Amino acid sequence: MGEEAQSGRPTVESRRQQILDAACDQVRQSGFHGASMADIARAAGLSVGQIYRYFENKEAIIAAIVAQDLAEMREKFAELESRPEPLLDAILGHLPEALDKCYDQRRAALVLEVLAEAARNPKVAAIVRAADAQERLLALSMLERTRKPQWSEAEFRARAEMIGVLFDGLVMRGVNNPDTDRTALADVFRTALSSILD
Repeated sequence: MGEEAQSGRPTVESRRQQILDAACDQVRQSGFHGASMADIARAAGLSVGQIYRYFENKEAIIAAIVAQDLAEMREKFAELESRPEPLLDAILGHLPEALDKCYDQRRAALVLEVLAEAARNPKVAAIVRAADAQERLLALSMLERTRKPQWSEAEFRARAEMIGVLFDGLVMRGVNNPDTDRTALADVFRTALSSILD
């Protein structure tokens, strides 16, 4: 246990997380443009100066939010790969949990705000695209186990991209049609994924 934790003071990691949680809440309410560093500081119970000790600017906060999401995805992919059943079965078994995550309104608000900011801000676009490139590499590495010999490299990558399109699209559908029958959707989604991967 570190000295900060022993003394009762927050660790650097816990302080950063406190700021990120406050930033996420503010962004959900006001968007990235509307969420000022002062708003984030107030929501975190800190001064603006304290925020700047941990994050250089709002882009750095966005980078940390995106990095958290990527780390969570890396952990989920590792879990799927470690399961004893065939990869497709493991992915299909995880589908209800994945649908719930995609339909989570709080998460969707944050994802869509990050993407909207990326469309306006080249620095944020670079952060998002770098994370997406890492995510695609992770997905391709995992899906290599399902790859068919007759698929060209371009087809294999296109199939992996199509899976990304389906999951990313669910976030928007979760906003537009949150009351959809997820059990029925999961059944059709299983068919679609099976068709793409098998």
